[in-house]
Amino acid sequence: MTPARQLLSEFVATALLLAIVIGSGIMGERLAGANDALTLLANTLATVGGLYILIEVFGPVSGAHMNPAVSAVMAARGELPWRQLPGYVVVQLAGAACGAWLANAMFDLSVLQLSDKPRHGFGQLLGEVVATAGLLLVILRAPSSRIAAMVAAYIGAAYWFTSSTSFANPAAAFGRMFSDSFAGIAPADVPGFIGAESIGALLGVGLHKLLSPSSRG
Repeated sequence: MTPARQLLSEFVATALLLAIVIGSGIMGERLAGANDALTLLANTLATVGGLYILIEVFGPVSGAHMNPAVSAVMAARGELPWRQLPGYVVVQLAGAACGAWLANAMFDLSVLQLSDKPRHGFGQLLGEVVATAGLLLVILRAPSSRIAAMVAAYIGAAYWFTSSTSFANPAAAFGRMFSDSFAGIAPADVPGFIGAESIGALLGVGLHKLLSPSSRG
């Protein structure tokens, strides 16, 4: 695949991922009223299904990272050329913002908005460390034929067992601040999430190495 096609793939995949996450949150909130449990369940199911499809469709083109932390790890492992990493990160962030704006527009909300939903505190940041470490561990250890299903299943589980509802993705944290909805995050809390996700990615890689024979790294 040419670099241009790979970048287009990452942009479209990330935009669709954020549209799925944010759009299903808006729909779930409207249909469930004040029942946050039902809203989160709807959000989870849509994300699991959407993530599986996106990885299957865009994986053969660009790897379907949709996540700067994943792209950085792939570059460190030699599976993505370092020269392509900045482009991947830029289009992932741009795609995340566009996906949020698309979701806002589909539900007749103001397209340009910022979230005021607070997501901070030690517990939530620890949740992001755990969520991202687990995600990287799954990505690095899953058989290639089952990676889409295993990543989607893990994220679905982590929506419920982590206190942060498992963003596990700096691009997702960036994009979600552009929607003042159920899935949003206040801009002031985004740096903390990105920092926690970066730590989690390093821990996931480290744990993978500890579990692997030295020849596999």
